[in-house]
Amino acid sequence: MIEAYYTKTEQEFIVNAYKSLRGYLGNDISQSEISKLKHIISESIESGNSHRDKYDINPTVRHTHTALLLCEYFGVDKNMIFATLLYHLCLSNFITLEQIKAEFGEDVASITHGLIKVADLYKKETRQKDENFSKLMMAFAENIRVIIIMIIDRLALMKSINHHPNQKFVFDIASEAKYLYAPLAHRLGLYKVKSELEDMSLKYLNRDLYTQIARKLNETKKARDQYIAQFIAPLEIELRKSGLDFEIKGRTKSIYSIWNKMKKQNADIKDIYDLFAIRIIIRTPKEKEHQDCWAAFAIVTNMYRGNPSRMKDWITIPKSNGYESLHTTVYGPDNRWVEVQIRTQRMDEIAEKGVAAHWKYKGLHSEKSLDEWMANVRDLLETSGKDAPALIRQMNMDVYNKEVFIFTPKGDLHKLPLGATVLDFAFAIHSQVGCTCIGGKVNGRNQKINYVLHSGDTVEILTSSTQFPKLQWLSFIVTAKARNKIRQLLNETNNTSVEYAKEMLQRRFKNRKIEIDESVLMKMIKKMGYKTVTDFYNDVANEKIDMASIVDNYIGMVEKEKESAYINRSAQDFVLQPHESEKEAKSDDIVRIGEGIRNINYKLSKCCNPIQGDAIMGFISSDGAIKIHKKECPNAIHLTRRYPYRTIRAAWSDKVGENQFAVTLEIVGNDDIGIVNTLTSIITKEKNVSLRSIAIDSNDGLFNGRIVIGVNDSTSLNNVIKKIKTIKGLKDVRRIK
Repeated sequence: MIEAYYTKTEQEFIVNAYKSLRGYLGNDISQSEISKLKHIISESIESGNSHRDKYDINPTVRHTHTALLLCEYFGVDKNMIFATLLYHLCLSNFITLEQIKAEFGEDVASITHGLIKVADLYKKETRQKDENFSKLMMAFAENIRVIIIMIIDRLALMKSINHHPNQKFVFDIASEAKYLYAPLAHRLGLYKVKSELEDMSLKYLNRDLYTQIARKLNETKKARDQYIAQFIAPLEIELRKSGLDFEIKGRTKSIYSIWNKMKKQNADIKDIYDLFAIRIIIRTPKEKEHQDCWAAFAIVTNMYRGNPSRMKDWITIPKSNGYESLHTTVYGPDNRWVEVQIRTQRMDEIAEKGVAAHWKYKGLHSEKSLDEWMANVRDLLETSGKDAPALIRQMNMDVYNKEVFIFTPKGDLHKLPLGATVLDFAFAIHSQVGCTCIGGKVNGRNQKINYVLHSGDTVEILTSSTQFPKLQWLSFIVTAKARNKIRQLLNETNNTSVEYAKEMLQRRFKNRKIEIDESVLMKMIKKMGYKTVTDFYNDVANEKIDMASIVDNYIGMVEKEKESAYINRSAQDFVLQPHESEKEAKSDDIVRIGEGIRNINYKLSKCCNPIQGDAIMGFISSDGAIKIHKKECPNAIHLTRRYPYRTIRAAWSDKVGENQFAVTLEIVGNDDIGIVNTLTSIITKEKNVSLRSIAIDSNDGLFNGRIVIGVNDSTSLNNVIKKIKTIKGLKDVRRIK
């Protein structure tokens, strides 16, 4: 039956591949497991389940190839091989995860589940160039082995699509390999895989450029590796003669790396200095590091002619990130440039695993937690040899356990904190969308705005023009952006509501022909149980209080106030009767003018309202009357300078105690319902002080008031000001005239 679905070449490949896999696995796989695996795959083929996809790719061939490459590039892990060969059968519903768990164990089922979840991401049709996509893939994978399989699978796919007739398909696969899988391979230390993915992506994305570079090199990668070996051989002999304990790592740049270097340096291939590179790593005590590195440097430059302009000493003065190494570029055999890096084992460890790790040094930035985790994985891959698969198996994929990644219906990807809701996602799209959000469709199902999202969800936000932020939203919102916007809008709404409620209440009082006394109103609001005036007006605006009952309560409060010991009146209600001190007075009443001059008309100036105790002076006006000013009055100072001959001495007489003077005080403080009562109580209880009028204005939590009082002298005034200053919440009190 297999002949109906597979070409002869594919049949031969599968037969040979399974023999190779059997050889790789050796004693790790039992005959029973081989039989079960063979039976499941054969049945899927014979049933027509393992049919080619829409791009004519045979899934069995592809995943068998992936299993082989896993053994070659990573190492032998039986469970990874099983999951690689079986997961596409789960995707096509030929078998279930429960069956895989029963036949091959929980670990294989877990890896298969991760592969299925990651494969489901591709149904979202998102943009794989988005950095968030790789983070989401990491979060979905749950197990690092899933990511390794996905990377190797992409390499297998890339190897199979050369000259594929669908150029768009090839372009998309190559782009994804370049932007997603090659960086992941690099972070994990799978350098050979990363190099091949980059080379093939360049080949498929720009075949002419790839061919041009390949022809200019005029040799295969194998030949370039041989050149490095030729360069190293005599150098190793000389280094050993010097007594140094070392190892040499050689590398040849891939075609993609060469192209990248040409592009960055805007240079031709012949001008690229480090097509070939080696790294000499010396094992030596820290106190001998500099000595041994420079000794190795001398041997290299004695054997091969160096380029002084390319010499870099980061041992004497390390880089700011801690990177230490000696770099030089020399002419090797056949007059080819070779870059040589010399460092100690300690320096190499810092460079590879610390803040100057090579993959970060090359500009591949990522989040700190992922950096540390990847460096750990990379260390295991490089140092564990055959044990790497077993150690990797113990690692958990929890680097993104504090985030969720959410799709829009168009495939755009957003990163949000763990616990984010539909409303958080709405605000992440746009503040206006968040403000009008009434819910969302999560994976096609309607959900409320407080529904908690999970990584991989596709969310369509539902809005309404009548929706507006509510206070209760703050109880489940997670993101700072949403929280700040909601608070801002609620504050704006509160201010608008308060003004609206004030206007409505004033209109209702006016209709009843009632003048509002603020002190009575504030007392009533406090008696109703409100801590702030704003809360009261918000309830009025939201129709939680009947305005008719407010008016009735106010009238009742006024009646009680009339019966109380103190009657508090607002500025507009208070009618101030003319006071004796404001009428014209004779000199023998309260003021002595000149040297005993009597019976001269005078008036107390209105610009400064002098009172007994103030230093005063007289000024003769054009009508012959004398105006009495405070000496510090700006008008008096100006008149004295301009008309010094019209000024006259003046002083208070002994009869002043029988009179009262009007004084205006300006008061500023925190808004408080009982402020008027407190003020009037202090003033009316003070001896030789009377209240003339009071006017209080409140705005944004502050009040500003003006009080006119009658006092006998400046001593009485100072006493009352001192007592007013003791009122809690009062910020300032001063005499203005």
